[in-house]
Amino acid sequence: MTARAGAILMAVLLALYLALVGWRAVQFVATGEPVAIAMGVALIVLPLIGAWALWREIMFGVRSQALVRRLEAEGGLDLGLPVLPSGRPERAAADAAFDGFRAAAEAEPESWRAWLRLGLAYDAAGDRRRARAAVRRAITLEGSER
Repeated sequence: MTARAGAILMAVLLALYLALVGWRAVQFVATGEPVAIAMGVALIVLPLIGAWALWREIMFGVRSQALVRRLEAEGGLDLGLPVLPSGRPERAAADAAFDGFRAAAEAEPESWRAWLRLGLAYDAAGDRRRARAAVRRAITLEGSER
């Protein structure tokens, strides 16, 4: 199963779960009991937060993939890192080359391309939190460029 298919499956399952929890919330509120109403209201709020989080993650995926495709079309996607048979970059090589990607992003702080490449380098080095932050910055910069 590809990562995209897995993400779609998880999104569908989460949407189903949110719908079922929302239906249960309506049932709680309909009882008229104060405690059940409070539980129903809480169950209404939680699916709304879940739906917002799901939407945000889907949009991050769509936008980041669009930037990766655009960078690939421009010929700037190759990070110059050796890859394993699985296609993933070698972590040791990514760690060694990381400072160059960071310096490029610092030299061009308004370049979404530099920030996207930095995010891909963070990902190759195994730092997912910083990778997502750098890619979010690239998305923001690209959006303001348009």
